[in-house]
Parts: sequence; C-alpha cells; structure tokens
Amino acid sequence: MTAFVFPGQGSQFVGMGKELYDTNEEARALFEKANEVLGFRITDLMFEGTDEDLRQTAVTQPAVFIHSVITAKILGSDIKPAMVAGHSLGEFSALVCCGALSFEDGLRLVSARAKAMQKACEIKPSTMAAILALPDEKVEEICNGIDGVVVCANFNCPGQIVISGEIEAINAACEAAKAAGAKRALPLKVGGAFHSPLMEPARAELASAIEATEFHTPACPIYQNVDALPHTDPAEIKANLVAQLTAPVRWTATVQNMVADGATEFIEFGPGKVLQGLVSKIAKEVAVSGRC
Repeated sequence: MTAFVFPGQGSQFVGMGKELYDTNEEARALFEKANEVLGFRITDLMFEGTDEDLRQTAVTQPAVFIHSVITAKILGSDIKPAMVAGHSLGEFSALVCCGALSFEDGLRLVSARAKAMQKACEIKPSTMAAILALPDEKVEEICNGIDGVVVCANFNCPGQIVISGEIEAINAACEAAKAAGAKRALPLKVGGAFHSPLMEPARAELASAIEATEFHTPACPIYQNVDALPHTDPAEIKANLVAQLTAPVRWTATVQNMVADGATEFIEFGPGKVLQGLVSKIAKEVAVSGRC
C-alpha cells in the first residue's frame, strides 16, 4: 500500500514550485487561483522572495500548503494513495489530497490558521527547541519538572522531540535535557510556541473558520496528528484539526500505525525531504521517496 505524506512549516525554500509553474499549465492555473484566493501574489514570494519573506508564518503556511497540494495533484496523479497524513500544517494538504477539502477552502483555512497563530505568538514571547537522543518519557519528565509552560510538541521520530513553550521555560528544559544526556538541545528559529497551551487563543479563532467550512468524506483514511489514528468521519476530522493547535504532533506513532495497517511505501509531496528522513528512522523496512 502507498501512503502520501505532507510536510509542515520549516520545509519552505525560495524558488519552491517555480519549475512547475513555468512548465505545467494545470499547475500554473492552480498557483494563480491561490493568488486570487489570498488576495496577493504569494507566488512572487515563493519564487523570488527572500528567506525572511518565507519565514513569516502568514506566508510560510500558505506557501508550503500550495506547493504540497499542487505537487501531489500534478506529480502524484498516476498513483492512488491508500492512506494519507501530514505533519502539523501538512494535515491540511493531506485533506485536500484525499478529497475532504477543496483546494480553495483548504487554502482559506490555512491562511486563517496562520494569521491566528501569528496573533497568538505576539501575545507572549515563546519558542521551541529540538531535543536529540533522549527517550520520549525522559523529555516529558523534564518538561513536567520545569516551572512555566513547556510541553512536548512534536514526537518526530525515536530520539527526536521538539518542545514548545515560554522562552525561560524552554531554556531551563534545554539545560535539564543536556544534564540528562541529550546529544543536543537546540533552540529553533520559529515565531512562537506551536502545539502548546500558548496557542489557545488561535484555537478558538480557527474553530470558527473550520465550523463554517464544508468537509467531505475522504476517499481514503487520513491519520491525524492528535491521536495518530485513521479517520474518515468529517466531524471527527474537524474536531481533531482544532485540537491539533494545542496538542502534540504524534508523528512517530502515526507512521507506525500506517505501517501496521499495511503501508509499504511512503511518498512525500512538498518542499524538502524532512518527512522522508523521519519515516526512514521510524520504519526502516518501508520504501521512501519524494516528489517536489
């Protein structure tokens, strides 16, 4: 069985999608539709902007979504996935791929999500950090022992967890992780504490946008971040998307469950190769490739 997976924020790069725009008429029409939906030419920033342009959450998230969805539609048209999943933002790309959302509605939701998250980031200074080579349980124990808000945000693969929270709490957790034997405890260049309680203001705002959007029964199961389980019921999918903003991304368990349910090949659609690397570390027995 083939699984399609879609990356999240952080995989973007200047020039992403330009070759498809220049060489494929269907892709070009979709890029222009995205410009129309957003009300500005995001393609200019994607193709010829600066790294700083693309690091703005309100630009990054729609840009990665647009690139991922169009890549899957054009370069993945010869394959029908048996299941899909996306890492954080990538969950919206996956939902469009499996027919639960239209391209336009997915893009509107991603844009609303990005703006809501940006506003939440501005309320309180916050950040994230990657902890390498410690067991999941140890990182959770460290976070629970720190004063202030700091939680495990991304369970990316065995030995790689991203924590999220208040700046002082993150710094304290990094020091504790190093003392516990972590190979690295590396602060990340992000706008705020994604997938933490500090995103609660964004959650309420996104919930309204999701509730007003029409979702369809997907053509195949989507394995969602909050519980790493397959879903096909639109009401469940909506609730999980809302919960995702303040809940951890359970990527390790997601891939493990997809493999247990029959996935033998994973194809990443979108910028970068981050998920290909993570899947290879989680399930060494499966085939992994990417199209971008």
